[in-house]
Amino acid sequence: MPKILIADDSIAVRKVAERLLTEAGLGVTLAANGEEALAYLAKERPDLVVSDVIMPDKSGYEVCAFVRGNPDLATTPVLLISGIVNDEVTKQAESCRADGVLKKPFQGTSLKDRVLELMAKRQEAIPESAVATQPASEHMQDVKKAPVISIHQQDNVNQSAGKLKEIEGQLQNERARSEELAKQLSDAMGQLARAKESEAQLATAHQRVSDLEAQVTKLEPQALRISELEAALKAEQDQVRTLKEEALGLQKTAGRIAELESTLNAERAAAEQLVQQLADSEKISAQAQDAEGRLLSEQKHVVELQERIRALETELTSEQRKHIEAVGRVQEAEKTATKVQELEGLLVAERERNGMLARQVVETEQAAENATKRFEEMARKLGEIAGLASQLGNGKGQS
Repeated sequence: MPKILIADDSIAVRKVAERLLTEAGLGVTLAANGEEALAYLAKERPDLVVSDVIMPDKSGYEVCAFVRGNPDLATTPVLLISGIVNDEVTKQAESCRADGVLKKPFQGTSLKDRVLELMAKRQEAIPESAVATQPASEHMQDVKKAPVISIHQQDNVNQSAGKLKEIEGQLQNERARSEELAKQLSDAMGQLARAKESEAQLATAHQRVSDLEAQVTKLEPQALRISELEAALKAEQDQVRTLKEEALGLQKTAGRIAELESTLNAERAAAEQLVQQLADSEKISAQAQDAEGRLLSEQKHVVELQERIRALETELTSEQRKHIEAVGRVQEAEKTATKVQELEGLLVAERERNGMLARQVVETEQAAENATKRFEEMARKLGEIAGLASQLGNGKGQS
């Protein structure tokens, strides 16, 4: 069984390639990166290498260069695969002497067809002596070694044999391709056995042709055999067509799997975003609670200031009463000429005290006004925080 090495850092691409080539009757070895591929190539000799162009460690160009630089692997076909195939990729593939570049994701049976094509070219490069040892071509060598036909029957024999060779060649080509495509499928084993039996019967028939009379006698059975070969050829073609349809269906299924993986990744990203929004909402809620605590503290401070203002107002009223009494005393003192100077001194002292009280009242009013402004600013910020928390709560509920 031919051995194929597949090197790609995407597990999805590796699995799709493995399924396509396994169905074609090929043995597959997988490598997750360029390093694994080089380690395998250092020990084994696969029949073909399929490598991704871009990988984390060693690139597909480096893998190809390693194969071409190793005398034991130099003739091994290398097929590069890439998500983007442009002039630059093609140029680098030619510089490392790759056998081709295939775009991924694979369309239908493109990968399988290219691999089988490269495998067939490699088989054609094998010396003719080695090809002659394969069972599938033994009957062709027997035909070449058949006895020479007499002159008077040469034309009839040549026409029948030419048509028979043409049908046999077509049947052999279709059978070889069918064996590569469906070697691992159980439903193709029966047809393969029948094809081998037909090949054996054909070889036996050629061996029995020992002289001209036997060859002429078997012309009619051989003509009937042509019909049988045509029927077998049609059956092989139908089988190949069925296998191609099944492979196309499996390729569509792989595409659907890729779509589902993309949808799953999108759902995971959305879930992570919701978790982040929830964490942000919890932070904002904690900030709102802290603001509420600070607001309560400010409210207590404002109440204390209001109480101090009321106390100062009471003290001011008392001072005003004292002032009125002092004025009365001043009026009484004016009647007494002897106490004028004393009363004026007292009046000056009282005015200074009243001025100090007035300044204290003004300062108290300014402090109260500033406290009121801070309270209003805190109330406004608290309202904005509460509105933001409400919007986040509504967003989480809708999600």
